[in-house]
Amino acid sequence: MRTARKGSMEMPAFVRQLVKETEKRVSSFFKGGRGGAAEGEHPAEGEKDEVIPCPYLDRPVLDKLTEEGCTRWGLTYSLGSMQGWRANMEDFHNCVPQLGGELADWSFFAVFDGHAGNTAAQYCSQHLLGNLLTTGKLLGPEDDPEKVKESIIEGFLQTDKHLQTVARREGWERGGTTVVATLISPYYIYFANCGDSRAMLCRSGQVCFSTSDHKPYCPLEKERIEGAENRTPSEQMVSPEPEVCVLERSSADEFLVLACDGVWDIISNEELCAFIHNRLQVCTDLRDVCAQVIDLCLYKGSLDNISIIVLCFPGAPQLSAEALHQEAELEDLLESKVAEIYEELCARGEEPDLLSVLTVLASSVIPGLPPGGGIQSKRNCIISAYYQQREIQKYVTDSNSICL
Repeated sequence: MRTARKGSMEMPAFVRQLVKETEKRVSSFFKGGRGGAAEGEHPAEGEKDEVIPCPYLDRPVLDKLTEEGCTRWGLTYSLGSMQGWRANMEDFHNCVPQLGGELADWSFFAVFDGHAGNTAAQYCSQHLLGNLLTTGKLLGPEDDPEKVKESIIEGFLQTDKHLQTVARREGWERGGTTVVATLISPYYIYFANCGDSRAMLCRSGQVCFSTSDHKPYCPLEKERIEGAENRTPSEQMVSPEPEVCVLERSSADEFLVLACDGVWDIISNEELCAFIHNRLQVCTDLRDVCAQVIDLCLYKGSLDNISIIVLCFPGAPQLSAEALHQEAELEDLLESKVAEIYEELCARGEEPDLLSVLTVLASSVIPGLPPGGGIQSKRNCIISAYYQQREIQKYVTDSNSICL
């Protein structure tokens, strides 16, 4: 089920239709509110009509890149990545479930979120692990947390140094990338974070640990930035030195998440932990869990690239007959409510368009929604039910026309 495989998940037709129906409203919002004159307005005399490229598209790119695999010691993983509303895809990733050699039981995963282009993110995704391994401090039978932490920091700094050299030589424009990575040994989980991407560990159904986002407005980060002149690389305004944390592994470890801020700006640690915990009980394919998280973030309003890696330990939640039954009951309830709303709108002589149905349903009390996900997490089910009702209505109308 979770053997190594790469590919892309095809976007459902009803999601394409949803985008088609909403793109005009979103496009109008973007074009009218980001640096240009509103429709019908003209620049004042003498002003230059400066055109600022919009960082957003008129419609999101919804095709998903997926990847999955497993290790011989029982870890399974899946990646999901989508361009979304952004004009360019600037996310990259690493999924190395087994490092090989003396580190055959070690794993490395990372998410890179590029800024001002994707060059830095792509370069770091290709060289960070190699630079980390060439420090030589990971080799040997011992799993020494202090040595591993030193190796991680040294690998990050070397990658940044080499990146700057290549950028000057190749004439690359200014850019950068966040990095959130995890190195998993037989005994420890190492977290390395540089920027505002984030890692989170779920243990016994609860958030056990998460990395700290490096946002410019955070007090410690603001202090470091303001005092960065003439300092060492780790003290510079944009520091390449990661914050490294280590946790001892536990049999209660369930899953670990690495994701860019396209996820974390929309959903909290606790919400995502609860949502994934629930989805693992009703989904047989880990790629589907990642896809549902991506869709959830999109429907909650994420305008960024969205990338997420979910790593499941042997103690992760398994399929549950009770959870599957509850899921089926929920979807039956949603389908019946969509039908009721559709018929009510028709009876009042109103056009039962998709957005009207979604609006009415969002104000309804729906028991049994996935924890952490809410009504947005079942939006695909709702959209599918809507188009089913539209087909039924079309069939009834056509039948009546034939009878007449």
